Amino acid sequence: MSNNAMVSRVENGRVLVLEREFSAPRELVYRMFKEPEHLKRWWGPRGWELTVCNIDFRPGGIWHYCMKCMDENQGTFYGMESWGKGVYKDIAEPEAIAYTDYFSDADGNSNDEMPATEVTMEFIDLGGKTKLVNRSEYVSAEALQSVMDMGMLQGITETWDRLEERLNEVK
Repeated sequence: MSNNAMVSRVENGRVLVLEREFSAPRELVYRMFKEPEHLKRWWGPRGWELTVCNIDFRPGGIWHYCMKCMDENQGTFYGMESWGKGVYKDIAEPEAIAYTDYFSDADGNSNDEMPATEVTMEFIDLGGKTKLVNRSEYVSAEALQSVMDMGMLQGITETWDRLEERLNEVK
């Protein structure tokens, strides 16, 4: 697998599995997901920035964030805000992070009209490189399809491209 090749597959109709290898040590890749100063530099698709990123990185803790489109070339998306909230379930540093991901509002209230996601990320040490395996489980195949229709796969591909760029800056 080349550094920028993401592998994706759907299991049981409602679990999206994404895998990608990064040319950075596991501890560094893991830090990119737990420290706001790093997340602010790469989280979100191209043209979007994290304008809010509050993290309480512990089981039961909350990650509340806002992605805002800063790219005028993105037409009607320009200026749009997308709020999200993660509630951490399990943390095994530097091997894994599990959390429930919600669409939310600026106050952190979950949007129950949008599907929540059970996310498990596994960080596999490949001797100086890291394989990231992200499993996103939805309540139904329809819920998974709804986020796919929103362009989630393109968004996560661009997000992980930005992660790779950030890793190259700091290693």
